[in-house]
Amino acid sequence: MAVSFDLFGTLVAAERPASPARAVARELAERGGSVPDDWPAAYAEPHVDAPEGAEIALPEHVRAALASRGVDATEDVVVREAVVAAFDRPVRTRSGAVAAVDAAAERGPVGVLSNCSVPGLVERALDRSALDPAVFDAVVASVDCGWRKPDRRAFAAIADELDVGVEALVHVGDDSRTDGGIERLGGTAIPLDDVPLSAVPERLDAEAGRRDAETERSDPEEGSPCR
Repeated sequence: MAVSFDLFGTLVAAERPASPARAVARELAERGGSVPDDWPAAYAEPHVDAPEGAEIALPEHVRAALASRGVDATEDVVVREAVVAAFDRPVRTRSGAVAAVDAAAERGPVGVLSNCSVPGLVERALDRSALDPAVFDAVVASVDCGWRKPDRRAFAAIADELDVGVEALVHVGDDSRTDGGIERLGGTAIPLDDVPLSAVPERLDAEAGRRDAETERSDPEEGSPCR
């Protein structure tokens, strides 16, 4: 049984800048980058056309926002560094996270599927948590696969990495709107707004038992008269 976990708000709690626009502006200025006078407005405006469900990498958005105000930052490494620094904050491992992941790993492959538009932030958060990175068979961030939950292609990305079909995936997350999207694809959601993280091992046991029972019903013993 393959299990994927959301990261932020599910396995770890992370600090967020009170004003993302100001945090990015501060980091840009510290690196010698130009910051328009109306930067908060520029940052809040949409600048990159993308299909529904697609992830726009935040450095790409920032470059486009700067360009909209006449600042050329195309492929500027300063922008990427500033964006990462603005959101690279301390993380705290949520109570029950380690036990939940360990319980999943006892059942089969386990991974992380996170909506995150900042390159490398998911990996940094995992490294700073109490979770053992070696436990995870795959880590997929939307900024890398190009799609955000609940888009099917986001779930398909982690399912492919775990070598299962989307409909066979169990996904644990704290946002029923995004993480719960796996249910519409035939998979199983364990929503943390209904189930505390401490109860996830028990829910995984129940789900594994249900699947075992279904397998037995669909594959009776050789010679059974009840096929």
